[in-house]
Amino acid sequence: MQFSSLNALLADGQALIAKGPVALIFAEDPVEIASTVLHHVGARFREVIVFLPEDFTIPDEVETLAHWVRYHTLARHAVPDAVNAIIAKAPAGTWFYYCYNAEYLFFPFCEHRSIGELLAFHTEERREAMLAYVVDLYAPDLDRFPNAVSRDEAMLDRSGYYALARKDPATGHPMERQLDFFGGLRWRFEEHIPADRRKIGRTALFRSAPGVKLQDDHRFNIEEMNTYSCPWHHNLTAAIASFRTAKALKTNPGSMFDIWTFNWHNSAKFDWHSQQLMDLGLMEPGQWF
Repeated sequence: MQFSSLNALLADGQALIAKGPVALIFAEDPVEIASTVLHHVGARFREVIVFLPEDFTIPDEVETLAHWVRYHTLARHAVPDAVNAIIAKAPAGTWFYYCYNAEYLFFPFCEHRSIGELLAFHTEERREAMLAYVVDLYAPDLDRFPNAVSRDEAMLDRSGYYALARKDPATGHPMERQLDFFGGLRWRFEEHIPADRRKIGRTALFRSAPGVKLQDDHRFNIEEMNTYSCPWHHNLTAAIASFRTAKALKTNPGSMFDIWTFNWHNSAKFDWHSQQLMDLGLMEPGQWF
């Protein structure tokens, strides 16, 4: 289905957000829209909804695999505004996921388990959200791939990731079971990244509920939804393999001429497999075996 606006989706497409898991994909440019849709359809989301500006062409090969909403995705607060409008209309308890184009969700054992199985287990552990680490992907040769995107030759950093205690702004004390995660291109090229955009943690999977709101920093207004685990044991986490930062660094005039390559001694070829991400410590299987 196609919708002329977010309001049209909310008015005429409520059945699409009535039962999850639902993937919400926000296309900021035309790069890899089709592969992003195919990847998340393959993860077996019940519905895939793509938000894209009026002047973007819907790829023929995936037109019937997703629902398409015309939306100004580059407007200020565009993503939280859309997500929060959908939360307000969806039944409580519906699982949602959001990402951008040229981003690909991975979770433990995703090669043979579905997103529904993952979230059913996570729900049984009384969790309302799941933390994901955004793992930067980049092309190895920027002469051949000037926008830094190559799925066939994608690279990632195998080290350089770290976490710091997240401070409560009111007290300055560390917040319980919350950390700020850093690494990847946002860490190596931090001089080109605003300080408030350097974190790689994103609460990308969540259940709708009255009063729940997504904020601009990829966190929610309910603090428990921003935690990486429950108080009793480690919980599942996911990873989002993303070309988004690499694209931005090579298209932004303030950085594009300063960067000749993203490769360094800790670059490794991305295998497009969950085991590699678990081996690198970028995903946590928790108690799910």
